[in-house]
Amino acid sequence: MKPMDLKEIILHIGLLGVFGVIFAESGLFFGFFLPGDSLLLTAGLLASQGFFDIKILILGCCIGAIAGDSVGYWFGKKTGPKIFKRPNSLLFKKENLLKARAFYEKHGGKTIILARFMPFIRTFAPIVAGAGEMHYNRFLFFNFFGGVFWVLAMSLLGYFLGTSVPNIDKYILFIVGGIILLSVLPTAIHLWRDQREEILAKAKEVLHNFKIG
Repeated sequence: MKPMDLKEIILHIGLLGVFGVIFAESGLFFGFFLPGDSLLLTAGLLASQGFFDIKILILGCCIGAIAGDSVGYWFGKKTGPKIFKRPNSLLFKKENLLKARAFYEKHGGKTIILARFMPFIRTFAPIVAGAGEMHYNRFLFFNFFGGVFWVLAMSLLGYFLGTSVPNIDKYILFIVGGIILLSVLPTAIHLWRDQREEILAKAKEVLHNFKIG
């Protein structure tokens, strides 16, 4: 999705639509494909241009993010280990759930905070926490802190850029692209550390087949 397309979509769906997307991406398993980081950044930029009230944007998105994660937690708690046996479908990818579980097993409760800045894992982390029977009060602490920090960081970055950079629309493509790259980077580093040998073996295999071809 191009940033300018995202801008038009945000203006079309309004604040309530933005809150709904943040809620869905935060805890509904079919929300993993939604553009949470770029959505918050672009919405913050639009707020700097007078389209939205930044205070209402932040408050609504914080509520949506925290509530979404809570729904994901209770969904995971209700389904339990059975969810890991669920077959793939158009809106559910088991591999994303397994990645979130591996990340959760390594980092524990702070996964709920770290995952906010990691696409895909962000959606599945609260589900894994619920399935893993993390105590809800402990989960809520990480959920609240992570949700507020994520919303503030992304939306205020967009707002700051919108008020500081002249003709920001000319650079929004590069800015959003950079944010997406930074948000994916932790996941890439994690995968590289855990699966470096497999990745290198696969790369050698592809290179070998390329030379033969």
